[in-house]
Amino acid sequence: MKASISRSTSALAMLAALALAGCASSVKLDEPPVESRTPGAAGGAGGAGADGSGAPQSQVANVDLSKQQADAANALPKVVYFDFDSFVVKDEFRPVVESHAKLLSSDRAKRVVVEGHTDERGGREYNLALGQKRAEAVAKSMTLLGAQTTQIEAVSYGEERPAATGSDETAWAENRRAELRDR
Repeated sequence: MKASISRSTSALAMLAALALAGCASSVKLDEPPVESRTPGAAGGAGGAGADGSGAPQSQVANVDLSKQQADAANALPKVVYFDFDSFVVKDEFRPVVESHAKLLSSDRAKRVVVEGHTDERGGREYNLALGQKRAEAVAKSMTLLGAQTTQIEAVSYGEERPAATGSDETAWAENRRAELRDR
């Protein structure tokens, strides 16, 4: 009787370990925060794309998020969007980061909070970590452009404050973001 209980306990422990191992993400969160989309540039995935251009091709559907909300007070866009499972600040959002960095470097008394957000996919801890990496990537980019680290606070909300509801690529794309808020 004890041998059968011991075997079933061992089997359950092994199944639990395999289930947990299957939940692990292969995404590394230690990539550089800024990418270059030019073919053959450092930081790219290398290899030829499907179109033969040499640029890496994404497996995620493209969603146009270029129409950003502007702040009524100073008309600066305040949102940087990210690709799935990424915290790389894309070239198309450099003007947002540059304009805020310029504003901070010209007024040392000004402070901002960079809030990192994710979509609903992934575990809570992973999404909090990814949201923090997104906020830190934007903050680091702004400091490289002249803002002081004391002017910027990076926080993560993970999936807790979605900008859009729904479980489709459009909603997820709107939720993968970092928002800049005056403090």
